[in-house]
Amino acid sequence: MTIKVGDKVPAGMFTIMGAEGPSGMSTADLFDGKKVVLFAVPGAFTPTCSLAHLPGFVVHVDEIKSKGVDTVACMSVNDVFVMSAWGQSANAEHLVMLADGNADFTTALGLELDGTGFGMGKRSQRFAMVVDDGVVSLLNVDAGALEGSSAEAILAAL
Repeated sequence: MTIKVGDKVPAGMFTIMGAEGPSGMSTADLFDGKKVVLFAVPGAFTPTCSLAHLPGFVVHVDEIKSKGVDTVACMSVNDVFVMSAWGQSANAEHLVMLADGNADFTTALGLELDGTGFGMGKRSQRFAMVVDDGVVSLLNVDAGALEGSSAEAILAAL
């Protein structure tokens, strides 16, 4: 079942790169008591994700936060080392780069994408959500091109 507006996000874990190396971050750490914009991409370093999706949030992160958002986070079904390198290469130091390496959280959301035909395995659909204290208040899932999950679309919705 796919998550929808009004649902509480499922409990889960991400991996993030810290000063001492990889560490875990729970969904409670990310969402509880905060307003969070979480956007997900099918893959780090892939064309649309690297040329448009992530850069849009890098450019607009301050505007998004000025709308009362505490955290802007990018998630992908990639390992923590790839997510860290991608974030560094994109100057995304003001975003939280979340690795969902085994697609556990993505699957719990019901937003997985079968990329096996492209040799990419299980991935995340392209989406963005606003989560208020653990409850989804906005969910935009893109069926193809980058549209509703763009930074500009989220900024307009806030």
